Amino acid sequence: MLLVNTIRENFELVLEGLHKRNLANAEATLHEVLELDKKRKETQTERDSLQAESNAISKQIGLLMREGKKEEAEQIKTRTGEIKEQIKALEESYNTYEADLRQLLYTLPNVPHHSVPKGKSADDNEIVLTNGEIPVLPASKKPHWDLIKEYDIIDFDLGVKITGAGFPVYKGRGARLQRALINFFLDEAMKAGYIEVQPPILVNEDSGYGTGQLPDKEGQMYEATMDKLYLIPTAEVPITNIYRDVILDERAFPIKNVGYTPCFRREAGSWGAHVRGLNRLHQFDKVEIVQIVHPDNSYQALEEMSAYVQSLLQKLELPYRVLRLCGGDMGFTSALTYDMEVFSAAQERWLEVSSVSNFENYQANRLKLRYKGEDKKTQLAHTLNGSALALPRIVASILENNQTEDGIRMPQVLVPYLGFEWI
Repeated sequence: MLLVNTIRENFELVLEGLHKRNLANAEATLHEVLELDKKRKETQTERDSLQAESNAISKQIGLLMREGKKEEAEQIKTRTGEIKEQIKALEESYNTYEADLRQLLYTLPNVPHHSVPKGKSADDNEIVLTNGEIPVLPASKKPHWDLIKEYDIIDFDLGVKITGAGFPVYKGRGARLQRALINFFLDEAMKAGYIEVQPPILVNEDSGYGTGQLPDKEGQMYEATMDKLYLIPTAEVPITNIYRDVILDERAFPIKNVGYTPCFRREAGSWGAHVRGLNRLHQFDKVEIVQIVHPDNSYQALEEMSAYVQSLLQKLELPYRVLRLCGGDMGFTSALTYDMEVFSAAQERWLEVSSVSNFENYQANRLKLRYKGEDKKTQLAHTLNGSALALPRIVASILENNQTEDGIRMPQVLVPYLGFEWI
């Protein structure tokens, strides 16, 4: 959530950033924010003034009573009753302005970093780098949805029977590949200094609002309506919310957490050939990294996280590229996002497998996630997160890129986890 002071003091910069996101009526919304804040402050000032008057009258009444001037005391008591009614009305107005202001701020996305390119869609994203050789496959190459049937390692039809489309059943070496990747990703993260946590996969509304999934992505989440809980779309939500309403010691930075969870996304409106097989699922496994850092260090942390995710792709022997997302394609809460895409050789297309984002203080403002430094002043921290990694498209690329006439070769780094070299 944007800070009102930031909007007031840097109005043109904020407006310029929101224009990068192609946000309609950005200027009018920003003016409305400032007007609501002005009314809220005026109401608070008037309330405080009346409260001060009430306090002064109470002291005066006490003094008159001690002096035996009961009649005079009773006369001015009527004014305290009037003040109480006025304060009550002002408090109601203040609460209304406060609620309206918060709801309006919820509609405003984060302001993009100055390096974010302008653009409206994924076609306008900037390629930062490309790494690795794209494999040359035989003419008999098959996409992963055919390979998984041939080797009987993932069953989509069985998932439809049990639950519905987008909920596959992993079998035999397919299940072992899932487990191997999860353990590999967790072990690598811990080597890199991340502390593993195993969070709940259901979160409450406060958690959803804290990290920005609510109200922006409410329609994309599965909801347990009776309990008003949501299945998580990513471990970012519960892990980051560990620090909601927390004041940290500056010396604790950087805080680095990693967690494995299943993830659930309705993916409403998704269809077509590009979402076949493992390309898009309603339930999938993912290892997530989260950092809480000092504001001065968040972009250094972002580059480190990007390099870390790239190291995983290198160890898995997958060709990849890194994109800097444009204003029209980046997430609602992000200030800067790098996407990592691997090349899926049988599909002959790039598949996104990770997003690494710096949210600056946008999430922290919602979360009331703060820290104190040596000066004892309380300030908002910066939050970051990244997929490290999401499994479905990694599996799709491993299967497609490593297929041979004799089977599918597994990346060497996974063999100790798998206990086999070939599917």
